[in-house]
Amino acid sequence: MKWKGRQQSRNIEDRRGSRIGGKGIAGVGGGLGLILVIVFTLLNGGGTGDIVNNIGLGEPQTGESYQGTAREEELADFVAVVLKDTEEVWTDIFEENGLVYREPTLVLFSGQVESACGIAGTAVGPFYCPGDQNLYIDLSFYDELSQRFNAPGDFAMAYVVAHEVGHHVQTLLGTTEDIMPLRNQMSETEFNKYLVRFELQADYYAGVWANHAQGLGYLEAGDVEEALNAAHQIGDDTLQKQARGYVTPDSFTHGTSEQRVRWFKEGLRNGTIQGGDTFNANNL
Repeated sequence: MKWKGRQQSRNIEDRRGSRIGGKGIAGVGGGLGLILVIVFTLLNGGGTGDIVNNIGLGEPQTGESYQGTAREEELADFVAVVLKDTEEVWTDIFEENGLVYREPTLVLFSGQVESACGIAGTAVGPFYCPGDQNLYIDLSFYDELSQRFNAPGDFAMAYVVAHEVGHHVQTLLGTTEDIMPLRNQMSETEFNKYLVRFELQADYYAGVWANHAQGLGYLEAGDVEEALNAAHQIGDDTLQKQARGYVTPDSFTHGTSEQRVRWFKEGLRNGTIQGGDTFNANNL
């Protein structure tokens, strides 16, 4: 991806090295965002004990200052450029549909971070919290994306950011608010089906952004393939096979590898909000 020397977003909050207290789960807006944090842990083979550690019920982070490596600072610059691109694309798309796009803040953290959805640890991976409309990323995830999930490349990283921004789009459009109350109205198995559709829609929106980035000439040869590979590698079935050796479809919350790839490609092809109604799609 052509990104060096381009404008960066101003909506970056750097909390790397910050200390947080062991406050446990925050009560403000702690609905779907915290669910997605827990889901990520379970999909990667963790148990309830891991969830407790990941949401920060253990020891608080220590250290008053943080000095990132040259590689990490480069990644910080990269995600700031990608976030700026998403801001420009989604501002234009919202205006075309008579709407106003409110830009989210991307929070960089290391170790643990406190959000309106709770205190999350590095192991949960990047996440979006609808309670404060912030994206949260520990940049060390990108080494994990490349090495553990076998999804290298800068556009694989861009796809992750664009997917989380897709959740922000869902919040602004009211989709998140529609989904959250369903947790208390149906079984876990039934709610998981809605979560899958919710996540696939975020993949579609990531594809919409990629469509516009491609049109602006920011993509290089192999970029789309990097994003498609990343979508494949973090499908529920692929992750469960790696973690457990078998899959349990009733526990899927993000969609299969095939579904995630297909919906990203659909957004890439279509390039508009319209066409991303995964909730009424007969064939996911």
